[in-house]
Amino acid sequence: MSERESMEFDVVIVGAGPAGLAASIRLKQLNPELSVVVLEKGGEVGAHILSGAVVDPIGIDRLLPDWRGDESHPFKTPVADDRFMLLGPAGSIRLPNFMMPPLMNNHGNYIVSLGNVCRWLAEKAEALGVEIYPGFAAAEVLYNDKNAVIGVATGDMGVERDGSHGPAYQPGMELLGKYVLIGEGARGSLAKELIARYALAEGREPQKYGIGLKELWEVKPEHHKPGLVQHSFGWPLDRRTGGGSFLYHFDENLVAVGFVVHLNYKNPYLAPFEEFQRFKTHPAIRETFEGGKRISYGARAITEGGWQSVPRLAFPGGVLMGCSAGLVNVPRIKGSHNAVLSGMLAAEHVAEALAAGRSNDELSSYEEAWRDSDIGKDLKKVRNVKPLWSRLGTILGVGIGGVDMWCNTLFGFSPFGTLSHGKADHETLEPASKHAPIDYPKPDGILTFDRLSSVFLSNTNHEEDQPVHLQVKDMDLQKASEYGVFSGPSTRYCPAGVYEWVDADGNALAGGPGSSEKGGAAPENTEARFVINAQNCVHCKTCDIKDPNQNINWVPPQGGEGPVYQNM
Repeated sequence: MSERESMEFDVVIVGAGPAGLAASIRLKQLNPELSVVVLEKGGEVGAHILSGAVVDPIGIDRLLPDWRGDESHPFKTPVADDRFMLLGPAGSIRLPNFMMPPLMNNHGNYIVSLGNVCRWLAEKAEALGVEIYPGFAAAEVLYNDKNAVIGVATGDMGVERDGSHGPAYQPGMELLGKYVLIGEGARGSLAKELIARYALAEGREPQKYGIGLKELWEVKPEHHKPGLVQHSFGWPLDRRTGGGSFLYHFDENLVAVGFVVHLNYKNPYLAPFEEFQRFKTHPAIRETFEGGKRISYGARAITEGGWQSVPRLAFPGGVLMGCSAGLVNVPRIKGSHNAVLSGMLAAEHVAEALAAGRSNDELSSYEEAWRDSDIGKDLKKVRNVKPLWSRLGTILGVGIGGVDMWCNTLFGFSPFGTLSHGKADHETLEPASKHAPIDYPKPDGILTFDRLSSVFLSNTNHEEDQPVHLQVKDMDLQKASEYGVFSGPSTRYCPAGVYEWVDADGNALAGGPGSSEKGGAAPENTEARFVINAQNCVHCKTCDIKDPNQNINWVPPQGGEGPVYQNM
């Protein structure tokens, strides 16, 4: 067995997203002599970054106060028009802006590609001496004999599907640090391990998630309204299924359109991707895209638990940051500002510890500080919006959630206190026998599309002859429960066509493309076989979250593989 090489740093950062890059920059601002490395599993910085995105610049303002004087910055489109819509099957109602709590106001924010923001931040970090290694997936946490984190190891390269070493095999590398900062994004594999190992979620509410799907369109000039931010909720989702949508007009005739489905939905026949395609056909939406061209697609899980679901953020030897910590403000659909602030906060506490000669201990000061910081203040005001939406449904939940935000804003308290979320998302699916299949229209290839042509636009690529990175722990359980009880929801919640249930002849079962589903539980089929098309995976992590038995484990594939998002 090949022995891994190792490199030592003061600080090792996992993830070149807003949190990781902000932490690296802040560390170098505080002490230019520190050695700092950032690992990024994408082939380039920004390749795996997907967000709306309307960015509140509070974090960037603090990290780089003079950024507006830098002509290379990506914040070119300030918000000029802010709209909130309630959609019905055939019409829409615009909600008056004066009804919205001040925190929902987007004026002063910017419409951007978050991937381009990360590319810009990476340039700033490298100019300060930060080492950034794209194409290296952190696959393993390293511990010492005192159960403290001392670094991470990158995944081996050139491993064959059967686990043997191919001709291009290269062992992973160990990157050792006095502190390790985890900023992998929502449902990161290392963060999941650390949360479990150190019981960081003990005493917290379950983390909640949504799946966000996004397309980037180039639209006709007459349909482009630079600076327009439009959020909507309602149709095509029913009133018991949480979610919403966005349209952001920016740059030269570009429109980002996205759709979010909360992953606590009950109906196993619901397909978020198809709901997104249906949304675009609404009379209030479709005109924007007439004569336009879809140029990119992607999907990503979003943390939605907020204040009461944030785990303990410090563990022996490191901390969680950004979406790994669950710092998204759900009603604002924003997390990048808190990611930057959390990266800066982590860096400040790490730098202080290093200056005192400490290493690999628990940064309890970071855990104590975040709730009293602007991050905590941002999340506390909206802590009941998600639980109210889940309990009361879309119309009543959104209305009372708005009142609750006003109470928090004006009086500093909520009449509800802090509500619980209830079940974890994987526990909310009901058996297929309680539901009827949803008849989704076939895509027209002009406004609406299928999954495989969409994945093509995400530039996703995985070497096929490698171990499957979507690991099914118990295939018998998958067949008896996921297929037999729930009629194969993986074929519907996956936005990339990764999963199929097929018969002995390879024909699709359980609602996969081309199946002839009739409703109720999936018919007993002793030949039913679970097919995993791992090469399609866009790394959204939905399967890891929503599988009803928590029987699918997402782990990083070889470094550099996955989507290559541009302007997303």
